[in-house]
Amino acid sequence: MGAAKPLVERGYQAVIVSARATFGSDGPFNPFLCEREDGLDVLDWVVKQPWAGESIVLVGASYVGYTQWSVADAVPPQVKAMVPVVSNATFTMAFNREGGFALETPFTWAVQAERRERRFANVRNALEEREILQAMRTLPLSQADVGLLGHRNSYFQNVLDHDGDGPFWQAADHVDKVADITVPASLVGGWYDLFLPNQLRDFQTLCRTAPDTPHRVTIGPWAHWAMAMDGLATREALEWGLALAKGEAPPERAPVRLFVMGEDKWRDFPTWPPPGYEPQRFHLQPGGALATDLPADSTPDDYHYDPADPTPAVGGVRMWTLKKYGRVNNAKLEARPDVLTYTTPALDKDVEVVGEVSAEIFFRSSLPYADVFLRLCDVDGKGRSTNVCDGLLSLTDADETTCATVQLWPTAYRFKRGHRIRVQVSSGAFPRFNRNPGTGEPRATAVTLRAATQQVFHDPEHPSAIVLPVRQVS
Repeated sequence: MGAAKPLVERGYQAVIVSARATFGSDGPFNPFLCEREDGLDVLDWVVKQPWAGESIVLVGASYVGYTQWSVADAVPPQVKAMVPVVSNATFTMAFNREGGFALETPFTWAVQAERRERRFANVRNALEEREILQAMRTLPLSQADVGLLGHRNSYFQNVLDHDGDGPFWQAADHVDKVADITVPASLVGGWYDLFLPNQLRDFQTLCRTAPDTPHRVTIGPWAHWAMAMDGLATREALEWGLALAKGEAPPERAPVRLFVMGEDKWRDFPTWPPPGYEPQRFHLQPGGALATDLPADSTPDDYHYDPADPTPAVGGVRMWTLKKYGRVNNAKLEARPDVLTYTTPALDKDVEVVGEVSAEIFFRSSLPYADVFLRLCDVDGKGRSTNVCDGLLSLTDADETTCATVQLWPTAYRFKRGHRIRVQVSSGAFPRFNRNPGTGEPRATAVTLRAATQQVFHDPEHPSAIVLPVRQVS
């Protein structure tokens, strides 16, 4: 109700709808699967009410943002604008990414869903943090007590049992409808939000298929639960959405507004990705170096990965509100023997990285199943390493030398003169990503954990590199 107050105070009629089977509504709770049907029914009901005007603005974050995507191609003409925040049109990509299984997101969301109507739920989650983390280590995962209530959670079981691109979740995937959306959309996201890559993909689709519609996107230095986005979403509804609802031109602004980390300033751009940033390969080198030059002949680096003691998730993209997110000190992580680092010399000028980030890592494991986790970091003049963006890829046939193409999170970051650019290579970030057991067993039923020796190659025939969209600043 708190989100509605500033809207009502400024003249909006506010309608807040509970998802089916929550907070007193009828029906079974099947998360994400009924939102299109129910959302269109709600809009049909609203426009028939005597108090309803001729203009509607859709606004909301996370699940409520997703419900906007689920109906946006078929809304009545009274809908003049939408403000989806930290959300995208393909829910399943939050856990079943192309690269690997993101465990923390569906697990902790299931905990919250189990307790959504219980008193002091947030306090209980905080007090039981250790138990929740231990539950994510359950083998097999199908036996995990998600709500710590003595029974299994049907939503989490569905996540385990059904791949995101399979028929079970088809009703939750609306990406093919984005091209048919004609309602102006103002997207709000965060550099450390779990939906960001697909949110930006949706924005690109909107701009490509409806170039004359005033779509826009705002990305800040936030994770999924950052409170700063609530105020921004309200401002977008009031300043941008209300103008469109009145048939007026909204305040003029560039289509893309980004918070450039490192510089710590808001900047405007005409498109995503912005023009003027050229892909540059920074190659892994022997001796832990990183440079634009091709590597010389060298032997591969190796490390030991043990899923019984998995490489931990530190900062970055986190769903769990109890854990630090975003940019954090990586000293303890980089001190682990299962994390390799490659670092440039001190920069002689500022280097700005804005856009899509990827890596090509030549890799081999002693087991056929392995993960490759890449993290881009900024090392300041005092040697403190903070993370910028990262990504993971799960491999099969990893016991053969493979070029692992890892898609990292998009970013906007300025590496300052005197700082150094660093790349971490490891084989996990638990519990953000499920630990790879090394056996190829299904994620729901895996019970055996096998340690592996991993190798990272950097030589002329295997030029491992991270690819950064770069603009040097004089």
